Amino acid sequence: MDIRQNTGSTGSTATIRSPETAPGTRGPHGDAAPRHAFATEAVHAGREDLPAMGLHAVPLDLSTTYPSYDSRQEAARIDAFAATGARPDGPPVYARLDNPTVARFETALARLEGTESAVAFASGMAALSACLLARGAQGPRHVVAVRPLYGCSDHLLDTGLLGTEVTWVDPAGIADAIRPDTGLVMVETPANPTLAELDLRAVAHSCGTVPLLADNTFATPVLQRPAERGASLVLHSATKYLGGHGDVMGGVVACDEEFARVLRRVRFATGGVLHPLAGYLLLRGLATLPVRMRAASATAAELARRLVEDPRVARVHYPRIGGAMVAFEPHGDPHAVIGGVRLITPAVSLGSVDTLIQHPASISHRIVAEGDRRSSGVGDRLLRMSVGLEDVTDLWRDLDRALGSF
Repeated sequence: MDIRQNTGSTGSTATIRSPETAPGTRGPHGDAAPRHAFATEAVHAGREDLPAMGLHAVPLDLSTTYPSYDSRQEAARIDAFAATGARPDGPPVYARLDNPTVARFETALARLEGTESAVAFASGMAALSACLLARGAQGPRHVVAVRPLYGCSDHLLDTGLLGTEVTWVDPAGIADAIRPDTGLVMVETPANPTLAELDLRAVAHSCGTVPLLADNTFATPVLQRPAERGASLVLHSATKYLGGHGDVMGGVVACDEEFARVLRRVRFATGGVLHPLAGYLLLRGLATLPVRMRAASATAAELARRLVEDPRVARVHYPRIGGAMVAFEPHGDPHAVIGGVRLITPAVSLGSVDTLIQHPASISHRIVAEGDRRSSGVGDRLLRMSVGLEDVTDLWRDLDRALGSF
């Protein structure tokens, strides 16, 4: 039995560390953003103008369109957006182009990730699709990627549905796989579902001038900020920890303003917009993100410790960076564990306040070819657990009963 670390060695459970301060960034209008502690930024980013408006709660703008009595001016604004992708000055034009509530979430997430901008989409897959389309529109369509990735991300790249070509490599092979037409290098760390970790600084160095896209869904900016380690694009399935309550779907890409402008044009053309209510819920979720992540991570670390000492469990995967995800491989039938839980919910997805467990080979990674799945560490016995905010004693009692007498 061992806890698999990012080096593949045996070690103890990780110490949970998080950034104390958010990096100095710029607000939505280029104004210098003050430097606060990370937890303070999580609560206040995207909301700084509310007191001057006489408001405490964030306004929710559900309008799909906006009145304008100067059609010439509107034509000029639309021309400017089509040419540059910059957010229009003045009032909104149309909800597929921009929305004030969604823009607040984008501003806040960019602040937490330490990037100039962020662009939100209807789902994490819509966000990844926009990145691929944006790079394809700029010319390069070749992608270098490291497995494992989230199953649908793997599928999207492997099938070439968006006109891309992928080369799968180990981290050490990234530099050699880059071609003149390589537009992106994509990694996920900790990876879904094995929790394997990569050295983002080393990966970014291997990329040279090719943009590195890092999926930061599992870690969130509470535990790591990939942009500080050389990533050009930071992807989130916002459905997970950013929302945090299993009741909102969304995706977001944190990046520099230059690439954000391309993403906004792709979003406008393809229609993968985030609904304003989703933007509202995601912004609200960010306020409690540090508290939720630290609490769930502490419980996950304790469950990982107990699992590694349990003779019914062959292997436990828990990352050095910490976090709320635990993967483990029982000696017995993993499907019996899924069927045996009562407090823990057997369901796909992750990052909610309640604990979820699933069998990746049957669900989240079913769409990945069996050989590719197994070679990347997603074996038939692997179970992935997203630890929530329940008491650790109750969760362990449920797991203990589900593991039975293997």
